[in-house]
Amino acid sequence: MRPDLRSALSLSHRPLVGDGAMGTFLYQLGFPVGVSYEEFNLLKPGVIGDVHRRYVEAGAEVIETNTFSAQHGKLSKYGLEKKVEAINAAGVAIAREAAGDRAYVVGAIGAIRAGRRRAVRTATIKREYEEQIGAILAAGVDGLLLETFFDLEELSLALGLIRAKSDLPVICQFAVEDTDRTHDGVLLGEAFRRLKGEGADVIGFNCRSGPNAILRAMQTIPRDLGASLSAFPNAGIADLVDGKVVYSATPEYFASSALRFADLNARLIGGCCGTTPDHIAAIAKALRDYSPSPERENGNAGGVDSAVKTGAGAEERPVYDGGRFGDEPSIVELVKHRHTVIVELDPPRDLDIAKFMAGAKALKEAKADALTMADNSLAVTRMSNMALAALVKERIGIRSLAHIACRDRNLIGTQSHMMGFDALGIDHVLAVTGDPAKFGDLPGSSSVYDTTSFEIIRMIKQLNEGVAFSGKPLKQKARFVVGAAFNPNVKHLDKAVQRLEKKVQAGADYIMTQPVYDAGLIERIAEATKHIPIPVFLGIFPLASGRNAEYLHNEVPGIQLSDEVRERMRGLEGAEGRAEGVRIAQELLDTAMKHFNGIYLMTPFLSYEMTVALTAYVKEKSAVIAQAGV
Repeated sequence: MRPDLRSALSLSHRPLVGDGAMGTFLYQLGFPVGVSYEEFNLLKPGVIGDVHRRYVEAGAEVIETNTFSAQHGKLSKYGLEKKVEAINAAGVAIAREAAGDRAYVVGAIGAIRAGRRRAVRTATIKREYEEQIGAILAAGVDGLLLETFFDLEELSLALGLIRAKSDLPVICQFAVEDTDRTHDGVLLGEAFRRLKGEGADVIGFNCRSGPNAILRAMQTIPRDLGASLSAFPNAGIADLVDGKVVYSATPEYFASSALRFADLNARLIGGCCGTTPDHIAAIAKALRDYSPSPERENGNAGGVDSAVKTGAGAEERPVYDGGRFGDEPSIVELVKHRHTVIVELDPPRDLDIAKFMAGAKALKEAKADALTMADNSLAVTRMSNMALAALVKERIGIRSLAHIACRDRNLIGTQSHMMGFDALGIDHVLAVTGDPAKFGDLPGSSSVYDTTSFEIIRMIKQLNEGVAFSGKPLKQKARFVVGAAFNPNVKHLDKAVQRLEKKVQAGADYIMTQPVYDAGLIERIAEATKHIPIPVFLGIFPLASGRNAEYLHNEVPGIQLSDEVRERMRGLEGAEGRAEGVRIAQELLDTAMKHFNGIYLMTPFLSYEMTVALTAYVKEKSAVIAQAGV
């Protein structure tokens, strides 16, 4: 006879296997977005039951009801606000039938404020939670799961409402990115301690992040808290491929992550967005004979990359040499005659720019030809790259190259943005699609996508003709040099090149690739793009650690590491990991510089010392090549 759920979730019990995603799995099965998947409890109960059964057969021991958004306010978007009780009751019944005696059933309740663009009154939230909680409890569950909460106060409110009605086990889960705090600013350790005191049985994380970020967040939780934890990560970062949302983290990667979660006191481990029965089967297999690993228990389980956490203190603002640009040749002209280096430095996620500016100054001194800044990459809010590009240009005296994402601005905002760049003398840009907003740190934001990357290239070049996006004439012409992005880390390189050709036809002046970690692929890219009439800047992203390598390979769209590189980085951390990452990058540069004059370096975690060293390496090697007359 199996124990009750509370006993099964205790630290004295082995980890339980949770289920995987419902919504994204339904999407993968062909059901469209923009409908209420919770209404399927009434309209398509067989479909929902089949998804539950697939997870149970994969090894899930805890099944979540399909009721995440089954609350009055969220259902009202579909005219279903009068069916709250029916939808929740049906969700419990379907899950219970699918689980049988093989799995526990927990009632899933999502945050109400998350994703709402307008403030929701506390009284309204309380009323909506009470309605849903009452319906789920009346239907009969083994426990309740409060998931994807951003703020401690809202999660505490929902927990209190449950505890006023029931003594069933409650699992509380936050959605966090790369941070040690909740969205309302409370340290995670303090938040967990408070929730435990208020009656939470298990506390953990789900959604918003893949395994790597959730492992880091879990390491901030004091071990003396003595609480059972949970982990339901996304399958990496979502990407748009041929108009469809896809996730890259493999089941094998989830299996290895599950062991690290377990060593950090996770007693419930499953998956969120992008995960499938295959991911759950891999977790179940990994945990079947689980026993704590001394190596993983020894203070580095989950492998927080030390490069992420160093340099947190404010640095003294450096002295800048200033200076404006004259009529310098563009990078397109420079790269025709010599090796030319573009270095990416991520804008900060807070208001402190000291380290960013210190990095820009160091890269200028290393003779980088341009500094490029992403436009809220991965849909995570960062400081305006327009502001930083202007500061870098004025204070440091290095050419700025700004990314322009289609995601954040409509046509009005995009033209206004480009006119501002022109006024500031920032004439080098890179047009990118941009990751969907729903997968970033403000999931309630809209993804605009008025244009595609092809269209925005054409429209920016139209400004160079003195013509506005609307077709009306402008009083003067812009001088933009427009780049296009290229991802060569794909199964069919020829199809990726065909897409690239369309960007050239749209008017792109140069190409910047995603990072490449295989010398053989560099040579194939050179061969596949030799007919492209514009320069290609080959992307190199030095690895900071073994865990950083696994994160990039498994969770970040468009990046694939070779088996050799992953093996070389395996187990390396801190200075040792960064040193090996630089060595690997230098070896890749040796191949890249034979085929490409354009080099695009990306800086990990603002560790600009790495890209400073690689910039110097390119410059020194280029000088040797030039002297030898090669």
